[in-house]
Amino acid sequence: MSKKIRVLIVDDSAVVRQTMAEILSSDPNIEIMGTAADPLIAAERMKEEVPDVITLDVEMPRMDGITFLKKIMTQHPIPVVMCSSLTTSGSETVLKALEYGAVDIIEKPKLGAKQFFEESKIRICDAVRSASLARISRMKERSSLAVPKLTADAVIKKPVSRAMVQTTEKVIVVGASTGGTEALRIFLESMPPDAPGIVIVQHMPEKFTEAFAKRIDGLCRISVKEAANDDSVIRGRALIAPGNRHMLLKRSGARYYVEIKDGPLVCRHRPSVDVLFRSAARYAGKNVVGVIMTGMGDDGAKGMLEMKEAGAFNIAQDEESCVVFGMPRKAIELGAVDKVLALGRIPEAVLAKAH
Repeated sequence: MSKKIRVLIVDDSAVVRQTMAEILSSDPNIEIMGTAADPLIAAERMKEEVPDVITLDVEMPRMDGITFLKKIMTQHPIPVVMCSSLTTSGSETVLKALEYGAVDIIEKPKLGAKQFFEESKIRICDAVRSASLARISRMKERSSLAVPKLTADAVIKKPVSRAMVQTTEKVIVVGASTGGTEALRIFLESMPPDAPGIVIVQHMPEKFTEAFAKRIDGLCRISVKEAANDDSVIRGRALIAPGNRHMLLKRSGARYYVEIKDGPLVCRHRPSVDVLFRSAARYAGKNVVGVIMTGMGDDGAKGMLEMKEAGAFNIAQDEESCVVFGMPRKAIELGAVDKVLALGRIPEAVLAKAH
């Protein structure tokens, strides 16, 4: 029997602490080491015992979450998952937390309708399990919660025939999860101004994707934006799926564009990499170069195999450069990958195939 992941919950709201404790305790692989109303109480608690993972609120009295995160990362690095309210104003701050070493971002649990609460539960438990793996990246992934895991069939049906023939325009499709914000920054900063159109699913909560896209846009020679429905996929631009919405690649004549749509969680995620990759297999086929990056679980593996069967060329990030070698490993095991490369070598390989 594997050791349970011990979690310290740091939040100034007693209701949030209690709800988070109930959610995380529902996962047989997780146990609550303790809770703290602010970072100073948390620091005292950590003198007695060091948690495997910390969930950390952003705004708290006495010391804010970002300051505490910096202290943790400089003194005693521990996987930290930032827990934030769903606000656009706070999203820039939380993105800073990822730069300072936080492993992931989660929304505070939604206490409204049952479906929202159940989806929050899945995302929160997955984020904590993923964070525990990020510290020991070669550790085997822990078993998932016993909840239904839908495939891309829930959003887009599998193509019955091979994708359309190759055209002159290539499209790059990318999927990433834990550790992906930094991996995507490195990848996109390497793209020349005339790079083929890029379509990306990064597992990230609603609102944060817009702030993330704006931040990356300021660093790159290409344009980077949060995708809107019917946005064209054009040279020199990357589109990032909006949090909490699925994104599909579509084609009308010679024009590629994206469709943004609602739907259930697929592979425990919305947006789902599998949904994007399946749509790419259906509508772009041989015109696609696929990339699967760091992240826990198997989202994207089946979709990548469908792309390969449709004639795409696929690249997976290697274990050494991944924060969590889950998604790439699953794609490799399925035989969906043509090349396994270190993160720094992926841009050159993508451009060589997409010329």
